[in-house]
Amino acid sequence: MPDEGVLQLDGVTKRYRDVVALDGVSFGIRKGEVFGYIGPNGAGKTTTIKIMVGLIRDFTGTVVVDGHPIPADVAAVQNILGYLPQKAAFQEWRTVDQALTTFGRFSGMSRADLNGRIPQVLEVLGIPETRHRKIVDLSGGTVQKVGMAQALLHEPALLVLDEPMSGLDPSSRFQFKEIFKHLRDQGTTIFFSSHILSDVQDIANRIGILNHGRTLHVGTFDQLEARLEMPKEVEIVLSREWNQQLDPTVLERLKGIDRLGPNRLLAHVRPDSDLDETIDALIDGLRRSGSRIRSIRPVVPNLEELYVRFVGGEGE
Repeated sequence: MPDEGVLQLDGVTKRYRDVVALDGVSFGIRKGEVFGYIGPNGAGKTTTIKIMVGLIRDFTGTVVVDGHPIPADVAAVQNILGYLPQKAAFQEWRTVDQALTTFGRFSGMSRADLNGRIPQVLEVLGIPETRHRKIVDLSGGTVQKVGMAQALLHEPALLVLDEPMSGLDPSSRFQFKEIFKHLRDQGTTIFFSSHILSDVQDIANRIGILNHGRTLHVGTFDQLEARLEMPKEVEIVLSREWNQQLDPTVLERLKGIDRLGPNRLLAHVRPDSDLDETIDALIDGLRRSGSRIRSIRPVVPNLEELYVRFVGGEGE
């Protein structure tokens, strides 16, 4: 069974006639966790999200948000959940203030609370000057920020975000990630899908990988790396050209050493060797051979490399 938490999916299946969009999807998200949801286009990420927020109701399996079953208790969930769709949609002839007021009222906020909260969230997102401007006059990236503002407006316990940083420039993406980290530290639970895997690696505590409607992996980055049994490597940079040999006690821990340049080496660690002990042995062996070490570090694959290998092999 998945972990109990703020959000729980168990055996969720969704069919469109003969097409299986989701096939027994199960996972749980804990309070205060940032959960990154990744997978190829058409994998079923947006379908999962629409089920979670109550927009799709004809599915099998169970979805529970903070003790409330979906879709039976959608009205109760709306007060604790903030949702940003893949493309924020507003009536373009309305002002930002009018649009946010409408969404805030849907979430149960009073007009008095909204008068104080709207300028606050716009300030957090760096767009306070847009409050009385019409949506039609805003850039795509600014509309995305207004969409995030409506998701944050009622201070939800759970944020469900579909590609929240899509279309944002690097500065705005950094801003969003800092906001997410701050919310996480305050105890907000965040579920977000993204095709920008570096963003997922930067802020997600755990990762869910979806492909062809099936969950291939739910866990931490380290668990994914361990599951794939990626080769262990150590990059070494010396202060001058290296023309020495390592003693046999160090070499027996390695599968070999590649020379990447006059003073750069890549040591391939045997799978049965402890990485930390091997790095210590390398440092000791290099110093005894007369080499001066400028830097030494394990080569860690990024999420994109792990994802490509994992999805390419269907998680095997």
